[in-house]
Amino acid sequence: MVLTRLLQFVELVKFEHTIFALPFAYLGAILACEMIPSFYYWLWITLAMVGARTAGMALNRLIDRHIDANNPRTQNRALPKGLIPLWQVWLLSIVSFVLLLFSAYKLNPLCFVLSPLAVAMLIGYSWLKRWTWLSHLGLGAVLACAPIGGWLAICGRFDIIPMILGLGVLFWAAGFDLIYATQDVDFDRQNRLYSIPQFFGIKNALFVSRYFHVVTIIILIIIGNMVPLGLYYWLGVMFTTILLIYEHMLVSSTDLSRVNQAFFVVNGWISIGLFGFTIVDVVL
Repeated sequence: MVLTRLLQFVELVKFEHTIFALPFAYLGAILACEMIPSFYYWLWITLAMVGARTAGMALNRLIDRHIDANNPRTQNRALPKGLIPLWQVWLLSIVSFVLLLFSAYKLNPLCFVLSPLAVAMLIGYSWLKRWTWLSHLGLGAVLACAPIGGWLAICGRFDIIPMILGLGVLFWAAGFDLIYATQDVDFDRQNRLYSIPQFFGIKNALFVSRYFHVVTIIILIIIGNMVPLGLYYWLGVMFTTILLIYEHMLVSSTDLSRVNQAFFVVNGWISIGLFGFTIVDVVL
């Protein structure tokens, strides 16, 4: 029973999707100190990211539970089916936010002062698709906080490098969210939910997604010229470029059957791969 409920919560918050943001938080920390951070920073950065990611997704599930119940793609999720009581999901959200705030406090004063802003962004993102088709950029802005937060955790101050890297993450995340949103075009139109695929059509949305990812690669190139990084970082940029090209080869306006592969598998490898190449570069 306990294991079943635990698995339901893991599925509820899509814990595996932490793989998108966490490596970029580590990447921001590594670029900040130009070496491997101590275990203390690894621990509290990880806990802060897990708290933020879990709280944000749990709240998203709560806010969207009625929408999810009517959407054929999502109506079998645990919350719409009533497999998890609402109070338990609220409790998970609160505990996760507390974890985020406490972890920020353990890092440095600036992280702690800014943590309520992170909470506000996590809460606000879930409502954007009810108001604007720019909701994809809202998700991108939330994930952009990962490398910025990793940098702030080490340095305790803002700098141009994490801001530029955060912008790259914003366009990367917005680009893959555009691909993911193509699955719900008809449902969004029927229920007055806004997205670029719903507003401009699938073909145009995929076109915009490609250009967002071109911007991501350009920003990674800029970062490589601003920070003293070597061969392995550039191999990571090449690896990322190849995967992004492959991602867009998987989907088209006439064939969306491999959206999930493009969304999760490819982008998971992008996040892990770029971080992996960069940390090898720093170590060597």
